[in-house]
Amino acid sequence: LVREFVAQNNTSQIKHVIQILSQEFALSQHPHSRKGGLIGLAACSIALGKDSGLYLKELIEPVLTCFNDADSRLRYYACEALYNIVKVARGSVLPHFNVLFDGLSKLAADPDPNVKSGSELLDRLLKDIVTESNQFDLVGFIPLLRERIYSNNQYARQFIISWILVLESVPDINLLDYLPEILDGLFQILGDNSKEIRKMCEVALGEFLKEIKKNPSSVKFAEMANILVIHCQAADDVIQLTAMCWMREFIQLAGRVMLPYSSGILTAVLPCLSYDDRKKNIKEVANVCNQSLMKLVIPEDDEMDEAKPSVTIPAEPSSEESLSKPESVTTGESQLVWASRAVRKPLFFPCSCERIQVTLNLDGIVQVLDYHLSDTSIGMMTRIAVLKWLYHLYIKTPRKMFRHTDSLFPILLRTLSDESDEVILKDLELLAEIASSPAGQTEEGHGPSDGSDVRPGPVELHVPARAGQLSSSSTKGLECSPSTPTMNSYFYKFMINLLKRFSSERKLLESRGAFIIRQLCLLLNAENIFHSMADILLREEDLKFASTMVHTLNTILLTSSELFQLRNQLKDLKTPESRNLFCCLYRSWCHNPVTTVSLCFLTQNYKHAYDLIQKFGDLEVTVDFLTEVDKLVQLIECPIFTYLRLQLLDVKNNPYLIKALYGLLMLLPQSSAFELLSHRLQCVPNPELMQTTDNTKPSTGFKRTAASNIDYTELLQHFEKVQNKHLEARHQRAGRAEQLDRRVVL
Repeated sequence: LVREFVAQNNTSQIKHVIQILSQEFALSQHPHSRKGGLIGLAACSIALGKDSGLYLKELIEPVLTCFNDADSRLRYYACEALYNIVKVARGSVLPHFNVLFDGLSKLAADPDPNVKSGSELLDRLLKDIVTESNQFDLVGFIPLLRERIYSNNQYARQFIISWILVLESVPDINLLDYLPEILDGLFQILGDNSKEIRKMCEVALGEFLKEIKKNPSSVKFAEMANILVIHCQAADDVIQLTAMCWMREFIQLAGRVMLPYSSGILTAVLPCLSYDDRKKNIKEVANVCNQSLMKLVIPEDDEMDEAKPSVTIPAEPSSEESLSKPESVTTGESQLVWASRAVRKPLFFPCSCERIQVTLNLDGIVQVLDYHLSDTSIGMMTRIAVLKWLYHLYIKTPRKMFRHTDSLFPILLRTLSDESDEVILKDLELLAEIASSPAGQTEEGHGPSDGSDVRPGPVELHVPARAGQLSSSSTKGLECSPSTPTMNSYFYKFMINLLKRFSSERKLLESRGAFIIRQLCLLLNAENIFHSMADILLREEDLKFASTMVHTLNTILLTSSELFQLRNQLKDLKTPESRNLFCCLYRSWCHNPVTTVSLCFLTQNYKHAYDLIQKFGDLEVTVDFLTEVDKLVQLIECPIFTYLRLQLLDVKNNPYLIKALYGLLMLLPQSSAFELLSHRLQCVPNPELMQTTDNTKPSTGFKRTAASNIDYTELLQHFEKVQNKHLEARHQRAGRAEQLDRRVVL
């Protein structure tokens, strides 16, 4: 009948036949009528031949309706009917591709094996048609693909991936342009339980990545950056490794286009750096990502102003928004980064012709770095990477980074208590850079605040706005030495807070104090460090801590190889700077009598050392005091004091040295130290020559110069004053202890 109508070109009758088959049969309530209607519609299509394209809508719609039928036999008949319709129409069905695809995606997950088998035949036919045609409407198809890609059904996922692979293989179809629309869904399918589906998805992603490497200029890197950030944090190792590999390629191919997403990338990458060998592959790729991203930061970023023209990239916010709200880039980014990893809703990244500047989002980066450094559960390698990042940023963008210094200072000081020596070393390098960078010079109204003080106390030591506000001795030590590099306002603040840290954490001082100070002497100017610490300790109210700290500094000064140059400078006292440094150290060293004597031995002030020892008779001699004398005797036998022992040969010109040593001997009880020093003094030649008068002249000219420039009487008075304070403090502590004992007894 239909063939006759076609021969007569009777379109109205053809439509009438199709309408009757559709309404009265295919859409009937009776199942056998529906089967007959489906067979009839297929027969109409075969009879129409090439003209079937004119009636495709009327032919396809009732068949697709039967796809939802409860009867599996009917669904199979519908699949068979549609196969015949599509086979005849071929390319003419492409305008109806979306509804066909939608119906097929449902049949792919059909529980009946016959229906599923029939749908696979129809699916292959449709793929052949799409592959042969150059009229496929990809733009219209992408929204449907983006919707269906989030299906949780394994068969539906397999169906989706197979279509993506087909479309990717067609030369005339550029699916890469629409990759941002489906990339998130692909990564979610990569986590499927089926090995076959995961393998298909890996192949699809691999093909896309190859295409990206071939044509990086046409890739929308920025629109996919946040998708990768999310999946780089996935719990599934395969998803995480694949996303991390993509991130590595994106950073290397796109370069500075990825900078606006740095905070999100670091959020994903940094924790991976502490993975163990079980996730070695992820760790290695994450390390490459981290290093590559770090290289993108350049000195020009410190000079780049938001108002200046720059390289631009496509992005969602407008230029005006990005300028008025610098955090606009990270707002959307952070929402994605901190979102739940179990994302099951489509992520929309619409293409936009609006553009923003590629600027370094320093606020977001510092926030992420601060978070990871503050988290005590983070691994050692991650903390090291964070410190390297901060150091790199202070080197490349010091002007902008110093805006964050006050907020970073407390956590950097707390990091000095880290268990790892390597972490502490990196932390000290960073603190040293902050303390010595010219960008940290205090400007009026922008000086370093005291908000980072780590130990509250009744008296706060404030950072002077200008170095000139320090004591005269401190000023000379910090500024006058021509060999001393210029230190900024944060240097003095660092010294104050470091000493506060030692005061509040005595275990840190005992276990790492010497290590920290020695490293700082390598990284910064040793003279500055000792000068500033001495100046601060001079005003320290906790006298017990001051004595302990002075003892620690003195031990470092006398024994550390890093301070060889400073020891030589103090040993000779040839320059005004060295004499000034000696006076500054001396005033603080008075907190500990024995260290004061050792300083005099180091600087060859033997007469003053003898005068000090004479004062020891007025002091309270405790076990700790005698222990320190014992240690000093041991030090005298070390290579540091080789010159002192050789001067014992010159009895005539060094009588006070011998007297001072005999004074120490008289202080000591009968012990191994007593015997050691006694044996040393027995080696002094011609003991009768030790007798001398007060007018004995020093053997060297520079010693006379030193004596004329240093008021030793005033220094001796200062020593007595400080020791009286210590005596009062000990009596007060003893009184409090006695009262406590009485309360316990009562």
